[in-house]
Parts: sequence; structure tokens; C-alpha cells
Amino acid sequence: MAFVPSLRSRALSAALMATGRRKRLASAEAVRATVALGVRRPASHLPPRSLGRVADLSRTFVGAWPVYDAQPRGAEPAARVLYVHGGTYVDELERPHWSMVRTLVTRARARCVVPAYILAPRGTADRTVPVAADLLSGLIAAGGAGGTVLIGDSAGAGLALAAAQRLRDRTGAGPSRIVLISPWLDLTVSHPDQAEIERADPLLARSGLAEAGRLYAGNLTADDPRVSPLRGSFAGLAPITVFTGTRDVLTTDSRELLRRATADGVEVDYHEEPGLPHGYPLLPVPEGRAARNRIVEIVRSAAG
Repeated sequence: MAFVPSLRSRALSAALMATGRRKRLASAEAVRATVALGVRRPASHLPPRSLGRVADLSRTFVGAWPVYDAQPRGAEPAARVLYVHGGTYVDELERPHWSMVRTLVTRARARCVVPAYILAPRGTADRTVPVAADLLSGLIAAGGAGGTVLIGDSAGAGLALAAAQRLRDRTGAGPSRIVLISPWLDLTVSHPDQAEIERADPLLARSGLAEAGRLYAGNLTADDPRVSPLRGSFAGLAPITVFTGTRDVLTTDSRELLRRATADGVEVDYHEEPGLPHGYPLLPVPEGRAARNRIVEIVRSAAG
């Protein structure tokens, strides 16, 4: 029997489409307006107060980056997670990201390190990827119980993968597992299947994605592996888990990752859900809950 998305997920996708959420990415001009607004009125990246009731929170700075550290309250962490948030490189951490951090801290007993990286156009790939690789290296070197899991969603998944590739090339080190949620891995936004998928996508539009990618690329070309890690090598990376949905214009990136990573000898745990939108593992729908359960299992398994 064909998979049918849950009633709640279908209702949410319809609501997103009806409310015009995609307008923020509808054009290059819309993205530039979002960036300009962020300069005039910077959005907060602070964690919600509710997270402080279940986790021990601290904040340090790595260069200009605020980096949050959330640990299980009253217990030693069983594993370490570097969580890199999405937002097309132009948006700050939002409540769904912090909700995922809460899940990882409370259910997987993980220490979560969460960078509020500098957004584009100030933060560009040539500056951002090395800092993310340093954070990953430091978390791995911190040792303690369990292993280190690298998790990213959307643009954050692209940054996470680029950081893992850089660290591999620099030292040969890497996390024990990589989890990519609706990853944006090819900022050229040039796959021929994307035009058809875009018609049903309630959140993303190619023209806005291309402009956000241009801002993040800075002086690099969009096909540089630091910008588009899909164009880099996967050889020697940790096993990768991928979550994507067929109503996501970026699902082509996930399909290409599956093909290229497998060809490079990397184990890929691949989840493509029919009818689901971009970022569904972060959404309050049954399929999102199932994806989060799987992510918790992965982090717990890293605890050894």
C-alpha cells in the first residue's frame, strides 16, 4: 500500500502553503529584504527559558560566534552532539531548533554544543567552515563518555558536512556519526528535477535559495565544496543518516548524496518520506516524531 502522509502533516503543509510562508524565499529581492531587516533589527538566538529548566546551559564565544552548551541536568552526558541550525544561512536559531536540542539533552542524555554562527553576508563559507571544523575537532577531543554525533538541518546540514570534510582532510579525525535533516548541500540549485518538485514545496523557492547561496558563497563559487559539500569527496566520512521529504525542493540533494556517498564507500541510512515538506523532523507531526525517535536512537548508540 502506498504511503499516505498523516492528516496532521497534510494539514500543516496546506497551512504553510496558504499562509505564503514561501514568500520570504520567493525572489532574490525578498531574501535581500530579509537580510536588511536582520541588520536593522537582529533576531535573538537565545534559547527559550523552558530549556533552562531541564538542562544546564552556558555560553562561550569562539571568535565572534556565541556558542551554547546544553547538558543534562544532574547527570553526566552519555554522548556529545554538535548541532548546526538551518535558516538558509541568513536566519538565526529558532524555537524548532531549540526543541530538537531539548529532545537530545533530555531523551538521549547528550551534551549539545550549538553555535550561533555569523549569518550571511557577513558570515561566508571561507570563514564559517573552518570555525565549524574547529568546534567539531574540539568536541571530539574533549573525550569523556560516548562518541560525538554531528547533526545539522537544512543549511546547517550543509555547513556540518563541509566541516566534517575539512576536518577529515586536515587531521583525519571525524565524528562517530553524521545526521543530516533536509540538507541543503548544493547551493547552485541547479538539479533538473527541482523545477517540478518546487511546485508542491510549501516552504522553499529556487530563486530565493540561489540568492541566499550567493550571499553565503561570498568570493567563492557556488560549486566550491566549502559552499556546496555535495561537490566534495565523501570518502573516509562517518556513517551518514539522512531525512528528507518529497515536497522539499532540496530532496534532490539528498538523493545525490545517497548516490555519491555510497559510491565513495560510506554507509548511508536514508529516509525519504513521500508527501512531507522541508524540515519535517523538526515539525509537530507524527512523521516528525518518528524521525526524532530515530535520531535519539542514533545518539544513544553513540554513547556505547
